[in-house]
Amino acid sequence: MQCLSHSFGMTGGHMKTQVNRGSRVTFGAPVRRTTRLRVVANASLAAAASGTAVPKNSILVVGATGTLGRQIVRRALDDGYDVRCLVRPRPNPADFLRDWGAKVVNGDLTDPSSIPACLVGVNTVIDCATARPEESTRKVDWEGKVALIQSAQAMGIQRYVFFSIFECDKHPQVPLMNIKSCTERFLESSGLDYTTFRLCGFHQAVIGNYAVPILEQRGVWGTNDETRTAYLDSQDVARMTLAALRADKTSRRTLTLSGPRAWSTREVIELCERMADSNAKVTTVPTWLLKRTRGVLRGLQWAADAADRLAFSEVLSNNEVWSCDMADTYRLLDLDPGSVTGLEDYLQDYFSRILKKLKQVGAAADRTNFYV
Repeated sequence: MQCLSHSFGMTGGHMKTQVNRGSRVTFGAPVRRTTRLRVVANASLAAAASGTAVPKNSILVVGATGTLGRQIVRRALDDGYDVRCLVRPRPNPADFLRDWGAKVVNGDLTDPSSIPACLVGVNTVIDCATARPEESTRKVDWEGKVALIQSAQAMGIQRYVFFSIFECDKHPQVPLMNIKSCTERFLESSGLDYTTFRLCGFHQAVIGNYAVPILEQRGVWGTNDETRTAYLDSQDVARMTLAALRADKTSRRTLTLSGPRAWSTREVIELCERMADSNAKVTTVPTWLLKRTRGVLRGLQWAADAADRLAFSEVLSNNEVWSCDMADTYRLLDLDPGSVTGLEDYLQDYFSRILKKLKQVGAAADRTNFYV
């Protein structure tokens, strides 16, 4: 398989990484430090020579406009942190972040030269960015993250928090999971003081995929697998993230975060049906069909990204349980397990609020775009 080689300097040695076509990532032999990293390192030395102390409460959130990132920004601001958000330049700026009290700096993970300046005066990087559906996973989640870790290392960042995927190391055939696993190893080798969180899934995804379509009496897609996911509220993940920054024992650790109970797709749909008092129009897609479709798309260069996203069918076909025992993690983070919102309580609150609004305005249950 043809590979694209990239050379990156690392503390205590040098590492060569290779990115295969189709986003498969492997690690190779030592190579020389790159000129670009020397330039970044020189910038770091210049900043250090200025004698300016970096406040310990200064953090940079990467992916601050996303489902998790915005919750981390809100929580960090509430906890008294000086929050900076890396946001790519765009016509519609993320003004809501400024309204909350955060600082916004322009940068782009696909443009490595834009990253170092965003790290000046930062103590901690919280990296919760990922490629959007229309973007290249390899360019954002691999090349961009490697550039970010490099820059963090050269700029003397004191703490780096990375968000990964549950058991990503067990599924190298799934491009995004393979990239997450390799990024974990790259971060571990960087010499940075890191904490990696492996996530199972968010409550918020259930709203868009099942709750809203069922309320609008639109069809929902299901599969015939028995994979079960222990979803978490992104607000709880944000709370755990800030707790980790206060706990020395989370340093250089990889922790899995999961909700109180694991749910199958069928159970999630039934839960939404009961709370919406409506029957869902479910179209069940066999996992073998997803796998076969992926096989066809992989043969088409223009459809490679779509094929990569269908690779999760490989996970579904194994009927896995995406969950873990959180007892030790709760003790480590000094959190009460009872304070974590379960999926049923989260959906009950969501449906109660929506149905109350419907009653107030006298709207029918199929009113479109009312529920987000």
